[in-house]
Amino acid sequence: MMIKNEQQYQHSLDWLQRFEQSIASLDSNEHLKAEPQRWKLHRDSYQSQVDELKSEITEYERLINCDTSNPLKIKVDSLNKLPNALIKARIAAKISQKELADILVIDEQRVKEYEDTDYQCASFVEILEVSTALGVEFETATVQVDFAEIEAVKKSVDKWRKEKLNIKTKASKDY
Repeated sequence: MMIKNEQQYQHSLDWLQRFEQSIASLDSNEHLKAEPQRWKLHRDSYQSQVDELKSEITEYERLINCDTSNPLKIKVDSLNKLPNALIKARIAAKISQKELADILVIDEQRVKEYEDTDYQCASFVEILEVSTALGVEFETATVQVDFAEIEAVKKSVDKWRKEKLNIKTKASKDY
């Protein structure tokens, strides 16, 4: 999960405190420590949540406190992560969703929809417009074409089509 606004930030801080209190409670629970595997399972589970929340909180704080007089580098490991980079760029630029909407000459609700859905509802052109408005540019981009993945997708699609055809054929025979 990515923290996208002040409300989520405050919510994350609250949950971090709760998980840390739970860990402290577990650490002092001698009864539960009598079952080391169970105790460790619970503690590791809470610790995992603490680690993830701390990471997200640190990243959000880095963005809201960044120096806007210098360009910010945001690593994008795959095209699927581009929406997160756009949201991070907006946060770091200290531009609200309303301000971004005004720049794009669209409704604020539309920008909220973009971010709430990680830009799944945005067209490629809309994503390019947001990128331009936020000054997001690729320094270096390498695209890897995975031919084995292409073949796997083709097989999955063929299998899906055959199953769909079988269902239709079976349904028409039943009538």
